Amino acid sequence: MKRLLFGIISLLFFGLIYSCNTQSQKKESNLNNGFILSESDLADYEKDIDHQVLLAAWGDREGESIRTGEHIYNNICFNCHGNPEQEGSIPNAFKFWKDEFKVGKDPYSIYQTLTRGYGSMPPQVNLTPVEKYDLIHYLREEFLKEKNPNQYFEVDSTYLVSLPSGSTTGPAAKEFKPWAEMDYGNFLINTYELAGSNTPPRERSSGPAPLPDENLINSNFAYKGIAIRLDEGKGGVAAGKAWILFDHDLMRVAGAWTGEGFIDWEAILFNGRHNISPRTIGDLHFENPVSPAWANPQTGSFDDPRFTARDQRKFGPLPREWTHFKGLYQYNDRVIVSYTVDQAEVLETFGLELFGNTPVFSRTMNISPTGKALKMRVAKVGTSVVLIGEGAILKDQGEFKVLEVKPNQALQIKILISRAESSELKEFAQFSSRPEDLRNMIKGGSKRYPQKLTTTIQKGEQEGPFQVDIMNPPFDSPWKNQFRLSGLDFFKDSNKGVICSTDGDIWLVEGFLENSGELSWQRIASGLFQPLGIKIVDEEIFVTCRDQLVKLHDLNGDQETDFYESFNNDHQVTDHFHEFAMGLQVDKKGNFYYAKSGRHAREALVPQHGTLMRVSKDGRSSEIIATGFRAANGVCINPDGTFIVTDQEGHWNPMNRINWVKEGGFYGNMFGYNPPEDSTESGMELPMVWVDRDIDQSPSELLWVNSKKWGALNGKLLNFSYGYGKIFVIPHETIGNQVQGGIVELPIPRFSTGVMRGRFNPGDEQLYLCGLSAWGSTQPQLGGLYRIRKVDQPLSIPIGIKASSEGIELAFSDDLDRESVSEISNYRVKIWDLLRSRKYGSKHYNEKPLSVANASLSRDNRTILLTIPDIKPTWGMEITYELSNENGKTVSGSIQNTIYQLGSSPSN
Repeated sequence: MKRLLFGIISLLFFGLIYSCNTQSQKKESNLNNGFILSESDLADYEKDIDHQVLLAAWGDREGESIRTGEHIYNNICFNCHGNPEQEGSIPNAFKFWKDEFKVGKDPYSIYQTLTRGYGSMPPQVNLTPVEKYDLIHYLREEFLKEKNPNQYFEVDSTYLVSLPSGSTTGPAAKEFKPWAEMDYGNFLINTYELAGSNTPPRERSSGPAPLPDENLINSNFAYKGIAIRLDEGKGGVAAGKAWILFDHDLMRVAGAWTGEGFIDWEAILFNGRHNISPRTIGDLHFENPVSPAWANPQTGSFDDPRFTARDQRKFGPLPREWTHFKGLYQYNDRVIVSYTVDQAEVLETFGLELFGNTPVFSRTMNISPTGKALKMRVAKVGTSVVLIGEGAILKDQGEFKVLEVKPNQALQIKILISRAESSELKEFAQFSSRPEDLRNMIKGGSKRYPQKLTTTIQKGEQEGPFQVDIMNPPFDSPWKNQFRLSGLDFFKDSNKGVICSTDGDIWLVEGFLENSGELSWQRIASGLFQPLGIKIVDEEIFVTCRDQLVKLHDLNGDQETDFYESFNNDHQVTDHFHEFAMGLQVDKKGNFYYAKSGRHAREALVPQHGTLMRVSKDGRSSEIIATGFRAANGVCINPDGTFIVTDQEGHWNPMNRINWVKEGGFYGNMFGYNPPEDSTESGMELPMVWVDRDIDQSPSELLWVNSKKWGALNGKLLNFSYGYGKIFVIPHETIGNQVQGGIVELPIPRFSTGVMRGRFNPGDEQLYLCGLSAWGSTQPQLGGLYRIRKVDQPLSIPIGIKASSEGIELAFSDDLDRESVSEISNYRVKIWDLLRSRKYGSKHYNEKPLSVANASLSRDNRTILLTIPDIKPTWGMEITYELSNENGKTVSGSIQNTIYQLGSSPSN
């Protein structure tokens, strides 16, 4: 059977399709018929596919075809679509066993949907034609034939003859795992489960939301695990054969393992699987349980005082006065972790030695003097452990071999851990190297990524008010980076900036303001845990990661990171895939802000699930300032010091939300931690606007326009779309204490990625965006970087909205034609309700049109008053219009908005 081409597109293959595409090639007609990709977007071979041969081959390879299709469905499609027994993670996704196809039910029509994407269904550019037809074959036989027979199309000779014929069946399928082939560097921080030969299969709950908690109390998770490669060789941690895992919540070595594979790559940002964390594979040599490694310096107890969740697991770091993770140093291929125990400063590095063919794992530690005796669990009794050096002893205490450190002494010690017999390991220790002075390794080493990569800027020449420059990253990098870009910011020299990737990289990028038409890319950091926000403060780089807020230090002036300072690691991390730490902003006082998502389809385990977080300027403390979010993709700080946080349609969210956030507010997700008893709308803060899924499947971060070059949009609020790769302006008003408003799409074609973050560059006052496609986006490209230039052309969109007892006032960006404005047949208005419940999302309820009795244009020639006699507060309103501007050019579009209160009637 041909090997499956797994879930993420090959970068080289993608480059073939997309590297020459500019945004001007994204035809609007393509959006009108529902397909996401136009025919010009497709690979050349798609124009010459012999569909007759591919379908006729079903008979010759019946069993193989269905088995391959099932494999594809379970690894790529099941996450969203589910099956009749278990709902997918997106309950509104198409259900093959009962829904009706929109494009067509015959195999060729389904092939077109898979190939080009349709509506919320992303194009499956990662699958070959053979694989797509294998998937279709499985869908027909498994779901349609008996469970949904009205959608089962009979394939006969007449139908086969009607299909396009060609000279190829496309490229051969191959197994492709870009997440496993990437060079992450010699360490990779993630949540890992240590698994050995006797570890039972994973337990994964199912059923209606909220899903029940699994019994994971005995599972050995390193929630903030630093996996470090110990053997020599190229390719980074993923290409290694020996590893050790350091858990910086508990300052423990969780375990060590060897083998031909690093981990099983089961995770949403690796192979795309939901509701799962990666396990180690291979031979687990030793492990330590999920408990403090160092005893409490005050009591000598190893009892764990951390927050206890309802499933009896404990989460978060140990108290700072007990032990505190300071960060890690990178010295060539060596990793040195830095932490404190009581007043003692500890530097620790790890190594691999061999006793014959038996691995010997080493821990070299430099410990500064402290006034107390300290104790550390090394390994379980039965594991061979030998100590090299003075000032400490090893002894058995209960089930563990414990290191006891004498007070008031500076130590350099080395611990050897192995399966070898204890006597043999002691003999081996006599020939092992002495403990190193690690202070020589914390001043910076040689560059690990010396190459500077260059890319060409594709200058946009689109007609209209905006031009889009494509600034794609170097997809052919020597480290096989995926470039799923998730944040950017600029230095004072705004020709230079930094960009983070959710795969763990930080890049220094130069050339934004030069006219060379090129950018240079330098990899300056790697191995971080899902970076999803970045900010430069006083020329220093801070990064939001899932496990910590990291500050990057270049200690020797070569621009590469030598010290990854844990600026704040108060994060409560669990094994759940969905709890991303999103965005990074800084207020005028220097405090940092990021948003932390909740557990998808599950109730929160820790207080930080679904929250807006504030970290103090010095990084020493953090606090929750708002709760009740489900999937909060970033944070915006408003000029008045309040915040905006978006949220996604889902359980308890009938539609997407744009929330104007007040400190202490609860924002609706009853699956959050300790929600209010009142689950009605009166028990939560209401969003500024409910955003319909047809407008945006998944809003990300908002940004205030700070650019005179953007004309009427200067000072206005933008919203970026991760789901559909769009940009919107958010007109709004405040009535009493409630902010309400609408959403209007800017006339810019969809981007090839979801749009995550944006910053205005003070050097050219233009908007720079970065984006990715990793979970639930309809856009096919893995990552992208873009510059949006406002040019001197009319924009003609609503940028202001007011709702009154008389009707709706819309303020446009440009002058309008008075006669076209006054024609009431040029407007369509409808309203609807939503149902908020524990179910996923909501359809429209009580949808009905409203009549426009009169339309008038104010003296400024830009503000329309629509008189609507039956206007009332509503969850959703849509106003479509077809007007003319002052030059007679058609101005058509729509605005969707939410009304909570009606203001007083405006005066023209």
